[in-house]
Amino acid sequence: MRHAPIDSSLFVRNRKRLCELLSPRSLAVLNANDLLPVNADATLQMLPNSDLFYLSGIEQEETILLLAPDAFNPLQREILFIREPNALLKTWEGHKLSKEEAAKISGIKTVKWLSEFPAVFHQAMCEMEHVYLNSNEHGRAGVVVETRDARFVDECRRRFPLHDYRRLARLMHRLRVVKSSEEIDLMKKAVAITKTAFQRVCRFVQPGVNEVEIEAEFAHEFIRKRACFAYSPIIASGANSCILHYNANDQLCRKGDLLLLDVGASYANYSSDLTRTIPVGGRFSKRQRAVYNSVLRVMRAGIKGAVAGKLAKEWQAEAQSVMTEELIKLGLLKPKAVRNQDPEKPEFRRFFMHGLGHPLGLDVHDLGYLSDPFAPGWVMTVEPGIYLPEEGFGIRLENNVLITKNGPVDLTADIPVEADEIEELVSMSRRAVRSARPRHASE
Repeated sequence: MRHAPIDSSLFVRNRKRLCELLSPRSLAVLNANDLLPVNADATLQMLPNSDLFYLSGIEQEETILLLAPDAFNPLQREILFIREPNALLKTWEGHKLSKEEAAKISGIKTVKWLSEFPAVFHQAMCEMEHVYLNSNEHGRAGVVVETRDARFVDECRRRFPLHDYRRLARLMHRLRVVKSSEEIDLMKKAVAITKTAFQRVCRFVQPGVNEVEIEAEFAHEFIRKRACFAYSPIIASGANSCILHYNANDQLCRKGDLLLLDVGASYANYSSDLTRTIPVGGRFSKRQRAVYNSVLRVMRAGIKGAVAGKLAKEWQAEAQSVMTEELIKLGLLKPKAVRNQDPEKPEFRRFFMHGLGHPLGLDVHDLGYLSDPFAPGWVMTVEPGIYLPEEGFGIRLENNVLITKNGPVDLTADIPVEADEIEELVSMSRRAVRSARPRHASE
C-alpha cells in the first residue's frame, strides 16, 4: 500500500458495529473486487472493494472476509482468507500478504489461506440460519458487469437453497455514511493534498497550456504525496466548462477563458472532491465575476444549511431558492416566468441542472440514504453551478462539509475560493514565475 499504515482499531470497531446489526445466528461474507480484464492479456489496476476495506483494511485481490458473531467456536467468528504466497507469485506479481501481516492490518486473529474457504464456509453455513451477502446497491450505479459478489451469491443459492438470504448493502449504507474521527482525519489528508495540487496548478496555468498538461500537474502532486485521483479529473476550459462530466482534457486554454477544475485526491482510499473555477488570464471579466459571486453565495448558503436533522430534499430546495434569486439578479431569469413556472420544470434548471451535493467518503459518491435526515458524522459535498453555453463559460464551486451536532464544518475552508483570492493566487504565481526568469545582460 502506498499510504501510511492505519491503526487496526478502526477496522475492529467497524466490524463490531456491523455485527451488532446482524440478526442472531447470522453470517456475512464480503469479497474483494475482481481484477478486470481489458485487451489481450491485460487487466486494470484493482480498485479495492470499499466495504471490504472498511471492515478489514485489506486491499489485496481475491480476499474474502467471513463474519459469524454467534459461531460456537470463538476463533470462527471472524476469519480473513487471503492468497497463499509462493515463489511464482513473488516473481511475477511481487509481495503478497503473510498471515501475520494481514492480521496486523485488520486486527483479525484468524487468518487462513483461500484454499481453506470452501470447507470453513460449509461448516459455518451448517451452523447459521441467516446469510448476509453483498452487492452494489448505489442508486446511481449502472451494474452491467457481473461482479465477484454476484457470482458468489449465485453459488451460495445453488449450494444452500434453504437458508434465509439478506442484503448486506442496507447495513453498509447506514454504517459508512457516518464517519469516525479516524476517517475524518484521512479525508482531511486527502483535502490537504488536493489543496497543494490546486496551488501548483494555479502557478502553472497560463494562456496556451493544454488541459492535459494541467491534469499532469495534478497527477504529479497526487502521486508524490502517495495519493491518486479520487475520480476521473475534469479539466474544462472555455465552453468545455459547460459539460458537466467533461473528461477529454485535451484542449488549449486561451486568454479570457475560465478553467473549471473538478479534481480531488484519494488518500488511503478516502476521497476529497473539490471544484474551483479560475481565469486563465489571471482576471475575471465583469460578467464572469458577477456569475462567480452568485455561485459562491449559493455555495455559502448550502454550507450553512447542512445541519443535522435536515432532509436532503429540504436542503436542496433551500439552495434552489437562493439560486433562483441569483439568476434573477443576473438577468438570466424573469420574475414573472418564475412565478408562472411549471413546478415539474422549474426555471433555474436551465442553468443549474444537477444536484447540490452528495455523501463523500471511501467512494466519491459515497454510500448513504438521502431519504434519512442528515446526522453528525456525515460528509457532504456542496457544489452549485451556473452554466452559460451561449456565453461560452460555466462556473461550479465545490467544498466538502462535515455535519456535526454543533453545525457544519467546512473541511476545505482554507482552499482559496473568493474571486479576489483566486485572482491574487493566479496573478501572484505568474509574477513569481516572471521574476524567476534569468535576465539578459542588456536588460
